[in-house]
Amino acid sequence: MSVISLQTSLNNVKPQAKVGDEIPVFDVKEDSPGETKPLKLTGKNIIIGLPGAFTTPCNGHVPAYISNYDKFKAKGVENIYVIAVNDAYVTKAWKEALAPNGTDIHFIADDTGNVISSLGFLFDASGGLGGPRSKRFVLVTDGHKITSVSVEEEVPKVTVTSADSILASL
Repeated sequence: MSVISLQTSLNNVKPQAKVGDEIPVFDVKEDSPGETKPLKLTGKNIIIGLPGAFTTPCNGHVPAYISNYDKFKAKGVENIYVIAVNDAYVTKAWKEALAPNGTDIHFIADDTGNVISSLGFLFDASGGLGGPRSKRFVLVTDGHKITSVSVEEEVPKVTVTSADSILASL
C-alpha cells in the first residue's frame, strides 16, 4: 500500500466498532502473503487487535491468551484471532516465536490496514512504529455480531484487553 493510500485510510477511518455491529467477511492472510481466505466467524470468537508483532507490549500481551487457550475454550470460545498491521511473513514468524510448540490461535496479517481501518481502530503510529497501526483492542463476537468491545486508552497498556480481563467477562 502506498503512503497516499495509507494516509487516505487514516483520513477515512470509520467510527470504532461497537456492540451490536456486524463484522463483514474479510479476506485475510494467515500463513502466506500470497494466499488469502475469507474470515468467516461462527460461534463465539475473540479478535485481538494489536499495534505490532514483536513489539514489547504485544509480546507480553499474547502469551496469556496462548497459555489460557483451554480456559477460553471451556467458556465456549471457538476461535481466537490475533490481528496486526504487519505482513504475513512477520505474523507467521511471531506466532512461531511466541508458540514454538504450536497453538490453535490464528495470527492474521492485515498488511494493508484495511480490516483494522474498517473496524475503526487504525491510528497513526508513524512516530514509533513507522506508519498506521491498530489500537490495542479485543472484540468478542457471536458469529459476525460484536457482543463486547474492549479498547485500551493508552496503546502500550494491557489492562482491559488482558486475557484475565476478557476471561472474567465471558
